[in-house]
Amino acid sequence: MYDLIILGAGPAGYLAAERAAQAGLDVLIIEKRFIGGVCLNEGCIPSKALLHSAKVLDYAKHSAQYGVTVQNASIDHSAVIERKNKIVKMLTAGIKGKMRTNKVTVIDGEGVITGKNTVAVGDAKYQGRRILICTGSQPIIPPIKGVAEGLKNGTVVTNRELLDIKEIPDKLVVIGGGVIGLEMASYFNSAGSNVTVIEMLPHIAGQTDKEVSAILLKNYADKGIEFKLGCKVVEVTDNAVIYESEGKSDMAHADKVLLSIGRKPVVDGIGLEAIGVYCENGAIVTDKTMRTNIANVYAAGDVNGKSMLAHTAYREAEVAVNNMLGKKDIMRYNAVASVIYTSPEVASVGETEETAAGKGLEVEVITQPMMFSGRYVAENVRGDGICKIVIDKKLKNILGVHMIGNYASEIIYGAALMIEMQMRVEDVKELIFPHPTVCEIIRETLFK
Repeated sequence: MYDLIILGAGPAGYLAAERAAQAGLDVLIIEKRFIGGVCLNEGCIPSKALLHSAKVLDYAKHSAQYGVTVQNASIDHSAVIERKNKIVKMLTAGIKGKMRTNKVTVIDGEGVITGKNTVAVGDAKYQGRRILICTGSQPIIPPIKGVAEGLKNGTVVTNRELLDIKEIPDKLVVIGGGVIGLEMASYFNSAGSNVTVIEMLPHIAGQTDKEVSAILLKNYADKGIEFKLGCKVVEVTDNAVIYESEGKSDMAHADKVLLSIGRKPVVDGIGLEAIGVYCENGAIVTDKTMRTNIANVYAAGDVNGKSMLAHTAYREAEVAVNNMLGKKDIMRYNAVASVIYTSPEVASVGETEETAAGKGLEVEVITQPMMFSGRYVAENVRGDGICKIVIDKKLKNILGVHMIGNYASEIIYGAALMIEMQMRVEDVKELIFPHPTVCEIIRETLFK
């Protein structure tokens, strides 16, 4: 009997396996598709590889602004895909190596829970003292007319297929203006596609601070991406997407359609009903220790629907394993950073003005242009990024930080730490930031 059986080898699954094995547990991990999960194979990592290539191309095209001459800059999409595949292969090999080093048993196949301590893979059955469910998420496929047919004939794709597309489409229509849709719109716009983004909300980027969202929208509209906001898609044909707005119908012509309206937890077909694991709104319900309603059964990552981010999954996995080992640990979600890896980057953590108001918090908000950072000015011609900090009006501690501009993704962890540690404004003002760095904008904002 194994000490721990893990369903799914994505970020939550493989990190949990590593941590548990290092603590001396005998671990079995079962994965039906590939080690590394969606994040490493079809999401986070491959998309960043494409986006970096697009960023290099954009710098080359506009290099004269920095005193450098580059002629006839272009992108070789097949070479970009080849590089992406090499990166994925290298990183998945690294995870497989970690599993071997830590003596984790890895089984390729579809695991199904058949009893409180039993998981079946085909005809084989495995016993485990504990079960950790890390089956992740999958794209939401809406019942829009023509979508099912489009997925079959290839005119409609999810991010999975788009990341391996052989040729740059002349016209790409993106249904959904969230993180995945915007990142793919960003790459294909730089690579030469005429991109249209159709979004039901009156703004892009979901729960992102509205001012930051508006700046991102302007940046991409200036680059030629067309946005149709407040629009509902009603049909997809072989060469167009038909949408409605304020009672009027219109269409956007498309060679390819990216469906990116969100993701949902994978809870079907894994045997939850066999032991009575409780789900709500299509996700496994977990407490702060990552336990389900069934003793010795835990869930971590996208499958619990709390925060569908790989870095959240990592921490949830650690919390689950710590509690299995008898170490008291709880999961906190108040300082989980989110990033949109467009160019410019967007990074956020904590409360926005809107969420703070919804919780009845009295806040003050300080906003500073990124141009107050010397390094930002040196590296960005006419950049319009901002840093916005949300502060508790009474306690004077930092509740949220929201940024748009280069390096935002690398800075935001510091802001998350400030929120996690409940640092006051005066505490942060006493920190010595290295100069010249873009991260100094946090200090500059607080001293405004």
